[in-house]
Amino acid sequence: MKSYANKNELIHAIELSYSKYINEFTAIPNALKDHHVDGVDRTPSENLSYQLGWLTALLGWETDERHGKEVVVPAKGYKWNNLGGLYQSFYDTYADYDIAEQITLLNQKVGALCELVSNLPDAVLFEPNQRQWATTTAQWPVWKWVHINSVAPFGTFRTKIRKWKKAAL
Repeated sequence: MKSYANKNELIHAIELSYSKYINEFTAIPNALKDHHVDGVDRTPSENLSYQLGWLTALLGWETDERHGKEVVVPAKGYKWNNLGGLYQSFYDTYADYDIAEQITLLNQKVGALCELVSNLPDAVLFEPNQRQWATTTAQWPVWKWVHINSVAPFGTFRTKIRKWKKAAL
């Protein structure tokens, strides 16, 4: 996994990978947002919903912890070894949104994530055991959680949506 020297590097990676990812959706007509193609596991809407779901979760974990609430990771009623139901909940949450609305929401979530990273103290961002929600047996610092919920999937899912576009458009 890539590492970052500072929060500005992480923010730049988020913004760059997101820009490349989200630009893939400009040529997709809304009429095809729920169209499945062979060899691609998600429709365009599901692809965007997945990103929205995880960023909403991550931002929610931090908000809940800051407000002294119990943080349930990955989400209430879901375990790490069975995420299919959680993904389906993401798809269901955003199913009635068109692509433009999903993009608008995702733009807002990415902006909020970058703001969060910018405002976190370096110790919280780069040292393990600084947040209850980020403390697992893996002992990951917060920046790794940010990376695996933004930079990494934006790259992976960009490849998937490009494959979808080749088959569907």
